[in-house]
Amino acid sequence: MSVELPFAPVDTIIRRNSGDLRVSADAAEELARRIQGRGSELAIDAAEHAREDGRKTLMASDFGVEQVVSRDDIELPIAPIDRIARLRIDDRYRVSMDARIALADILEDYADNVAGAAAKLARHADRRTVQAEDIETYFALFE
Repeated sequence: MSVELPFAPVDTIIRRNSGDLRVSADAAEELARRIQGRGSELAIDAAEHAREDGRKTLMASDFGVEQVVSRDDIELPIAPIDRIARLRIDDRYRVSMDARIALADILEDYADNVAGAAAKLARHADRRTVQAEDIETYFALFE
């Protein structure tokens, strides 16, 4: 599966959670892949909510979000989030802008949690660089 999400914003998220640690390119790629998988899973659930309501447009509320944050407050780019949302749902569904922003916000919180834990794992391993193995270890331990 190709990764829709650019690595640069994911790298930024890891860096803001890792303090003085460096970040390997592989760590950003691994986290981007995990974010994409999580986003497509959430979109499947949201599409089911929309279907139950007789709608063909995913709304922020389908993702469990009532108050949508400002687009400017999100690091993740919206266009790739839209593509991620559509990866595993039927083509007849549309994704509203509020739903895209809500999904980006959810995924960014998810990435922050993973990145913070990965940084702790890197420190525990007495390394100065967050690596892909730290992301993988997080998922092996907590998911």
